[in-house]
Amino acid sequence: MAEQNMDELLAKAQVLIEALPYIQRFNRKIIVVKYGGSAMVDEKLKKQVIQDVTLLKLVGFKPIIVHGGGKEISRWVEKVGMEPEFVNGLRKTDEATMEIAEMVLNKVNKSLVKLVEELGVRSIGISGKDGGLLKVKKKLSGGQDIGFVGEITEVDPKILHDLLEKDFLPIVCPIGMDENYQTYNINADDAACAIARAVEAEKLAFLTDIEGVYKDPEDKSTLISELTVSEAKELIGDGFIGGGMLPKLNNCIDAIENGVSRVHILDGRIAHCLLLEIFTNKGIGTAILGDQEDKFYNE
Repeated sequence: MAEQNMDELLAKAQVLIEALPYIQRFNRKIIVVKYGGSAMVDEKLKKQVIQDVTLLKLVGFKPIIVHGGGKEISRWVEKVGMEPEFVNGLRKTDEATMEIAEMVLNKVNKSLVKLVEELGVRSIGISGKDGGLLKVKKKLSGGQDIGFVGEITEVDPKILHDLLEKDFLPIVCPIGMDENYQTYNINADDAACAIARAVEAEKLAFLTDIEGVYKDPEDKSTLISELTVSEAKELIGDGFIGGGMLPKLNNCIDAIENGVSRVHILDGRIAHCLLLEIFTNKGIGTAILGDQEDKFYNE
């Protein structure tokens, strides 16, 4: 029994040693985590994600969480008996829906702050309205008005740098204002990418409900662990990427081309996916990197 216990302890030590070069490489670097999908709905997964992000902070990273809340917004819209209106497949955000969206997103925001604080790390929840973080203009879909949905025109990251400097973990909900101080809802993926660019993040991680990027979505053996921007563009051009992955991959390419070193697409349904992707030699999702970047895996 004692020998078995020693083997288990040595295995744990090996995990820590494997993580060491990654901790050294990213010490004091900013990582933006876009938090969404099932990991926001399942309470157990939610706690595990917050544990991951908190651990990243405690070992020297500077994490920023950007979260969505689409499923929760939809639940509350139905709860109050409102009939959703769609334009080109997108929900139209009228004034009443916008009011609900802002309330729900702020509720989600403070619930995440609570989870971080329970783990002994100081956190502050803000929206894109605070400190003029996210400035937007009205977003159209195929030239048609979809209500109070915003397209980001400018990011002022000063408030985020101030919070990081004071050792807080910022948690951002994707609400912004236009030049007339009108409030708009923002796609959380777009907000995370824009923020990652503005703070010159070393990493941007998307927590999703998919395993990563596949060359053939029907063949699970074609999961791509690492993908350069050129390779990603080739996959898109050849028609391998479609559905919800297409705008997400385009966001990843845009982030890389604007200074983010590496973007990760992860399955948020897997417990501790962030730690497995960032601190292990193999990783579990897809990492997108610049054409000149060295590949990490299989080094």
